[in-house]
Amino acid sequence: MIQRRNKVLRIALILLGIGALYALLTYLTDFGIPCLFYTVTGLQCPGCGISRMFLALLHLDFSAAFRYNGAVLCLLPLFLLVGARKIYLYIRYGRKKDRLSDAGVWFMIVLLLLFGILRNIT
Repeated sequence: MIQRRNKVLRIALILLGIGALYALLTYLTDFGIPCLFYTVTGLQCPGCGISRMFLALLHLDFSAAFRYNGAVLCLLPLFLLVGARKIYLYIRYGRKKDRLSDAGVWFMIVLLLLFGILRNIT
């Protein structure tokens, strides 16, 4: 159990470090990772605007964050709950599969796909 906890903490710290470096890089240079889907098709994918959304959240600008990607912003609490549940079950029991968490993930995928379609229709 301690090994699994340490593994999760290590991965979380690495991801937070990468996110912090990317935020610093975009803040200092205005460099951003372009969306390959948008570059090729000219259509916005369900994830377009996520980087700007998180940067707006760092400045506590919730209205700008919602404009950049409202679906992901609204689904963020559910994502955090599902992620916390998966992490807890992994650390506590070593389980990687959980039907309730998987249902939450599929629910979010369906909503994001619908959002991706609707944002390009309007």
